[in-house]
Amino acid sequence: MRYVILLAYDGTDYGGWQIQKNSITVQEKLEEACEKVFGVRTTVTASGRTDSGVHAAGQVCHFDAETTIPAEKIADVLNRFLPADISVLESAAAPENFDANRSAKRKTYCYKFYLADRRNPLKDRFSVWVKNPVDIAKLQHISGSFVGKHDFKAYCKSGSQVKTTVREVYSVDVVTKKNDLSTDVEIHVCGGGFLYNMVRTIAGTMINFAEGSLSEEEIARSLSEGDREAVGRTMPAKGLTLEKVEYGIQLFK
Repeated sequence: MRYVILLAYDGTDYGGWQIQKNSITVQEKLEEACEKVFGVRTTVTASGRTDSGVHAAGQVCHFDAETTIPAEKIADVLNRFLPADISVLESAAAPENFDANRSAKRKTYCYKFYLADRRNPLKDRFSVWVKNPVDIAKLQHISGSFVGKHDFKAYCKSGSQVKTTVREVYSVDVVTKKNDLSTDVEIHVCGGGFLYNMVRTIAGTMINFAEGSLSEEEIARSLSEGDREAVGRTMPAKGLTLEKVEYGIQLFK
């Protein structure tokens, strides 16, 4: 029988989602837990791969297993065998023909950074310190440039093996919260799919524009001509979180 789970993890100490030879990954830890629970080696498929150091608040995965454990209780049983920085939030029987990767319709990522004169170590695990003056109004203004269907080849790490670099972005929203000593900023990007480093580079390009080191014309050229010189910096992985994956159906009660 096929099951679906909702997974959250702090990606700080992992080499990303997918199993690899030279580092510990989230998939490795989850499959080890599944083997302990179900008694057989179990392959877990995620909605997509997150890179080294990237976090997830709503990663969706599926796997096949034969068990008498009620579907909604599988989350609790798996969590007994998972490290503290990985947790199954919900579990359920999967809909017919469900595939966590191929069935996904939309994904939303959130990039977090904070503006402050000095670094705050309590914010540093899940967000990035940006010291340079950033114009929030300019940040919000440029966000619309990335909405729609574009060729994002300038926003993808060179050498990436993909059939096409055209992707559709449905929305880019900027949310801010002013504190006494800092301003917390979140850039929420929703799209049908993303290239390697794409969201982190969109965030960096928006920040560079808001700092005044990139023009609107340069950003337009990066999307129309794929000019990598017109793109901003790729932001560190620790500021990125996979927030939500949508399938057009309700997976959990």
